[in-house]
Amino acid sequence: MEFNIRRFQGQDAAETSAVIAEALRISNAPDYPPAIIQEMLELYTPGHLLEQAENEHLYILRHGERTVGCGGIAPYMGSEMESILVTIFVLPEYQRTGAGRKIMEALEGDAYFLRAERVVIHSSITARDFYLKLGYRFSDGVGTPDEEGCIRMEKRR
Repeated sequence: MEFNIRRFQGQDAAETSAVIAEALRISNAPDYPPAIIQEMLELYTPGHLLEQAENEHLYILRHGERTVGCGGIAPYMGSEMESILVTIFVLPEYQRTGAGRKIMEALEGDAYFLRAERVVIHSSITARDFYLKLGYRFSDGVGTPDEEGCIRMEKRR
C-alpha cells in the first residue's frame, strides 16, 4: 500500500480529528471504558490539534486523498535531550498495513527524535505490542498501566 506523509497544516485539523475519533471509538474501545474514550475525544478536537501543532511536529499520513493516520513528536518537559511521541493514531482499516510503521519512520527521522538521548511514549494498552516490536521498552520494566491507563515506554539512543 502506498502512503505519503507530510507535516500537519491548519486545514488538516477537522479530518485528522475525525481519524483520531474513529481510532479511539473502534480500536481503543475494547481496552478502555467509555468515560476514558470520551475524555480522549475531547483532547483531540480540531482546535486542540491546531494548538498542539504550534508546540510539536505533527504529521499526517495520507493514502491517496484521504488522511488515514497521524503522529507527533515534541520536546519532553522542555528538555533538549528528551522527546515525547504523541497523538499516534491510524484508522482501524489501515492498521496492520504498514501505516503505523510509516508514521513511526517519519517521527524517528524528525529532528526532535534525532537530538534526543531518550524518547518516551505514553502508550495505550491497545498499542503496547506495536511499540515493543519497534524497540520501545517499558520505563518501569513491567509495563503496568498508570492511573490514566497509559503504559510508560521509552527508547534510548
